[in-house]
Amino acid sequence: MGRDRVKEPAMNHPHNESPVNPLPPVVAALALVIVGIELAFTMGARGLLSGPAAVGWRADWVERFAFSDRVFEWMRETGTWPAEHLIRFVSYPFLHWNFTQALFAAVILLAMGKIVAEAMGAWRMLALFFVGSIGGALSYALILNDPMPLVGAFPGDYALIGGFTYLLWLKLGQAGANQVRAFSMIGVLMGLQLLFGLLFGASNLWVADLAGFFTGFALSALLIPGGFRRLLERIRRP
Repeated sequence: MGRDRVKEPAMNHPHNESPVNPLPPVVAALALVIVGIELAFTMGARGLLSGPAAVGWRADWVERFAFSDRVFEWMRETGTWPAEHLIRFVSYPFLHWNFTQALFAAVILLAMGKIVAEAMGAWRMLALFFVGSIGGALSYALILNDPMPLVGAFPGDYALIGGFTYLLWLKLGQAGANQVRAFSMIGVLMGLQLLFGLLFGASNLWVADLAGFFTGFALSALLIPGGFRRLLERIRRP
């Protein structure tokens, strides 16, 4: 087998296997930060932390650290890119509108992050998450003109799904199977988003999510040794 094959999971003797597969530390750390921030906001809003001032923590942090198209357009027009606003590209994934949203984001991060980190390595997983978040924010700003601040880890999560999809795409190719099957997960997720939009009102956030997915998929081709070559070969194949 060549050096650029996708890493296979280690095989352990059944008697030596742990009943709970340990999470890569970087994945657990990201999820803990997301949940920890959300717990602080939730408890503060209920007056359980730091007195009355804590009630406005979420609004204050969204104002300072959420990605804002208004702020992005101001930076483009003035040609100034202060660090206090550039940080919004990587800080918004840690903010959410409510506990349920943060919990779902953390669960997807734990599931997809574990797979990607174990297959590609921790730093590649981090690159997918943060570059996907940046790609989602840029698409949100450039494609839409939405005054709603962008928050949530979902664009980064979708980038990890993009990485997982690329890994599956490679494996199906190695097995001689139909590689289109690798995109079934993103198809189902986009279908669910469409359904929820029809039932509960449309949202523009799917633009950032989908951009995160394609960013993660494309970046995986560059991060995995030999991955870009395989992608070009597949595109050129009649």
